[in-house]
Formats: sequence, structure tokens, C-alpha cells
Amino acid sequence: MTPKERKDLQKLDELVLNASSEELKKIQEIDHQTQMDGLSFYDVYVDSSSLIQPSIKKNSKESNSHS
Repeated sequence: MTPKERKDLQKLDELVLNASSEELKKIQEIDHQTQMDGLSFYDVYVDSSSLIQPSIKKNSKESNSHS
């Protein structure tokens, strides 16, 4: 494993470990969809981490503001 791969995996671990229950639901949905598409959640996260993480955070913040 390269240093970059380790760093990306660590970011993904931190995303999951620090996620709220709402964020975990969204991560689970993304993971399920990637599996159905025959892809790895890690690979999708690495290829589009700038898209996945902020969208999870944004949706979660919107949900919290409506509570």
C-alpha cells in the first residue's frame, strides 16, 4: 500500500468513525449502491472524495437544521 493509499484509507476511516447517525445512513446507502454497481466504496470515495464527503456533511447539516 502506498503512502497516498494509506492516507486516503485513513480519511475514509475518520469519515465513518466521526459520522453522525444520519451521515452513517447516507454512507451506508452509497456503500450499498456501489456494491450493487460492482464497485468498491473505497475506490468510489477516493475517485470522488471531494464530492462524497461534502454532500454527506451538507445533507446532514440541512437535516439537523430542520429538527
